[in-house]
Amino acid sequence: MTSAPLEDILDEMRAAGGRVTASRRAIVEVLLDSSEHHLSAEEIVTAARGRLPDLAESTIYRTLTTLEQLGVVGHVHLGHGPATFHLGGQPHRHLVCGGCQAVVEMRPELLTGLRRALKSEYGFVIDEEHFALTGRCQACVDAGSV
Repeated sequence: MTSAPLEDILDEMRAAGGRVTASRRAIVEVLLDSSEHHLSAEEIVTAARGRLPDLAESTIYRTLTTLEQLGVVGHVHLGHGPATFHLGGQPHRHLVCGGCQAVVEMRPELLTGLRRALKSEYGFVIDEEHFALTGRCQACVDAGSV
């Protein structure tokens, strides 16, 4: 892990008036160190407690909420499972394959036409960041997976 992203995130927390504790540092390190882009809260709890065994689950949830309010972390529901958390950065939306469970990150502008049509025809504005679109990836389509 490089220290620049870690320190940048901790600086954002300080700038918002928050303290940088060992607990908060451990949680941010878990998010930065993970090879998975999307972690459930339970996975974050397990990994953070691997660093600080006495870390309270409530502290982890409060820290995730703080990081989300700062725009450092986002959460999304990838299908029927629990919400997953991911670091901010490049805006993206999520596609989840119902066959192999692969998660594909897509550019949000690909939804522009759908956004416009829903607004125009129904007066409806979608919350596209919060939920993933489900379907089948190309590999599952090619394999005939239903």
